[in-house]
Amino acid sequence: MSYDKFTTITSPAVPLPVENVDTDQIIPARFLKAVERKGFGDNLFRDWRYDRSGLPKADFVLNNPVYSGQILVGGKNFGSGSSREHAAWAIYDYGFRVVVSSFFADIFKNNALNNGLLPVVVSAEFLQKIFNTIESDPKAEFTVDLASQTFTNVTSGESEPFDINPYKKHCLMNGLDDIDFLVSLKDEIAEFEKTRL
Repeated sequence: MSYDKFTTITSPAVPLPVENVDTDQIIPARFLKAVERKGFGDNLFRDWRYDRSGLPKADFVLNNPVYSGQILVGGKNFGSGSSREHAAWAIYDYGFRVVVSSFFADIFKNNALNNGLLPVVVSAEFLQKIFNTIESDPKAEFTVDLASQTFTNVTSGESEPFDINPYKKHCLMNGLDDIDFLVSLKDEIAEFEKTRL
């Protein structure tokens, strides 16, 4: 499955200043039966968003119309727990393209990169400044520039660089998953095969 090409995003951000958010909180296990990647956004943070009768909880950030954007800002150790790829599917399907934290669980980070979602690791100090900016102005914007690998707080002008695997960077910037990438090399692969005969 290919994804939208990722170059630069400037957007407000949705704050979730909770540490140790695990994949079962991101997408509860009872919603993992579907085999297509569509529709998972409806159940993103399901048990935090809705009460037992299915009504939205007014105090949860995704139910607050003040907050919007393509950037989700989470606390330390985001995506811990089980290895379910559905967590990345749910975040992407909801409309986020970037998740920011000071630390990601490795499996979640890899699943995100494999599914068109960019995990951006910033320092704990910079993360707190992001939360402070959003608290002061929920419409404050942030710029994620994948080419230069920088995350910028537009309000303060402060930036931090972030790391990303060069291969995954190439795939995100070109809207490719692993299969798409291999298909893009079919001519080179065919030429190589000719030399092996």
